This record gives sequence, C-alpha cells and structure tokens, in this order.
Amino acid sequence: MEYFNATWVDFFIRYLHVLSGFMWIGLLWYFNFVQIPVAKNLPAELKPAIGKHIAPKALFWFRWAALATIVFGLLLAWRSGYLVNALGLGLTEGGDVQQTAIGIGMWLGLIMAFNVWFIIWPNQKRALGIVEASDEAKAASARTAMLASRLNTALSIPMLYAMVSAQNLY
Repeated sequence: MEYFNATWVDFFIRYLHVLSGFMWIGLLWYFNFVQIPVAKNLPAELKPAIGKHIAPKALFWFRWAALATIVFGLLLAWRSGYLVNALGLGLTEGGDVQQTAIGIGMWLGLIMAFNVWFIIWPNQKRALGIVEASDEAKAASARTAMLASRLNTALSIPMLYAMVSAQNLY
C-alpha cells in the first residue's frame, strides 16, 4: 500500500494555501475592522504601541501570508492542470466555467498581493517610521496604505466567493 502519493502532496499544498489564505485575509480584516477604527480613539500615550510593536509584527505575517497564499495557490493550480486555463479566465481552448470562477479569484488574489507588497508595505514602512520620511510623507503614506488596504478588503469578498464557488459548479 502506497502511503505517500500525489494525492497527499496536493492535499498538503491545498492545506497550506487555505491556511495561509486564512491568515492573510484574517489580518486584512483585523487591520480594517479592528485596528484602524480603534486606533483613532486610543489615548495618545497608547498609540505608539501600535506603530512600534503591534503593526510591524502583524504586517510581517500579513505580507508573508499573502505571498504564501499566492505561491501555494499557483502551485496547486499547476499541479491540478488548470493554471493556464484559469489565468485565461476559462476562455482558452478547453476552458470551462469552473476555471472562469477560479481564474477570477486568482486574478483578484494577484491584484491584492501586488497591493500588499508594492503599495501597502512600502507606504507602511514610511508611515511607521521603519524608513526615514518627513511628517508629511508619513501622513500621505499612511493614507495611501489605508486606501489600498480598504481596496483589498473590498476585493476579498468577490475573491473568496469566486474561489469557493468554483469548487461547487459541478
């Protein structure tokens, strides 16, 4: 009896994709539904704790969970044989509605991961003082990061729906 085969490899990759996705979207929603609204009302003496201790650690896990989700998702799509059709939104030869749904989710996830690494993180580094920036640049960066994060929050709903619905189309 074979105990280690491709089915178990695919199961493990799917598990890591879902686990890292939970962490990514969970932190995204934490930032937008908890940290940002609560931070506005914190007493001034408590606000430095967020910028110096909580946000940098949360952003570490946030950005690496985003990358892991994308890597494991693409690896799973490749191993399952639908990567090209899904990225082509099922419009390629041999594509179908299931690949259209998963492809929409994949593209939304790729856009969101781009926002994490190339918009949110660089701006958060300035806003939190991890890299040198003037007070004006910090304020502008904080707003840019927040807006990109809000966009990701809005995109997360159709992304999750597309990913889940693709599994139930047949």
